[in-house]
Amino acid sequence: MLRKLEKISSKVYLALIFLFLYAPIFALVVFSFNNSKSMAKWQGFTFKWYGELLKNDRILTALYYTILVAIISAVISTILGTISAIGINKAKNSTKTLLLNINYLPVLNPDIVTGIALMSLFGFFALERGLLTMILAHITFNVPYVILSVLPKLRQLPPNIEDAALDLGASPSYALRKVILPQIKSGIAAGFLIAFTMSIDDFVISFFNTGGKVTNLSIEIYSMARRGIKPEINALSTLMFVVVLILLLIVNKKQSIVRGDIID
Repeated sequence: MLRKLEKISSKVYLALIFLFLYAPIFALVVFSFNNSKSMAKWQGFTFKWYGELLKNDRILTALYYTILVAIISAVISTILGTISAIGINKAKNSTKTLLLNINYLPVLNPDIVTGIALMSLFGFFALERGLLTMILAHITFNVPYVILSVLPKLRQLPPNIEDAALDLGASPSYALRKVILPQIKSGIAAGFLIAFTMSIDDFVISFFNTGGKVTNLSIEIYSMARRGIKPEINALSTLMFVVVLILLLIVNKKQSIVRGDIID
């Protein structure tokens, strides 16, 4: 009897936790179909805000720059982070410890400090703030996260796997492309997704390192907050949530199929 009560209580706690986490998203989705600009009162079901979203050039332009910067910075930071992680993994223990501590600094550093520091650096080199400086800033704060994502996969590899490939006649570049990278591809993919997500989510660093002509969604929403968030943002956020949910379901489905094939 006590075990049944414990199981029921654990399920209730779990349900409350998920309700607490997803209640704001559920409210956002519901009010994206509200026939009123206000989220204080429900005035009927409508799709008009999705139509208005397609007519709002400012939001669509901000979305374009958000995705563009996220893709470019994620790709470049994934390449740089993977190369850096391989180099750190090959370093001696003392050098490895020093490099890891240096890598932790941007992760632990407050965003506002990083943002102002990068803004000062770009000003020192007389770089006009805009798309280029935003991409460079995003690459800078994304690379450490890619390194931390790839390193655990490198540590799981057999210590002499590269030497074995070289002994069998492989060149260093061939061993890297055909032996090392395939073994750590899950860490690389995770690093890319982390970099892409953080780039879309970032506000503080983007705010200090972009000009007036280039804004992302976070900056655009911040500028709207002074006058009130438009319902089109609710529609856009709902669409983004649905896209992410569909991608997660596809990934989980593929993983279940792969596991089933392995078991068979």
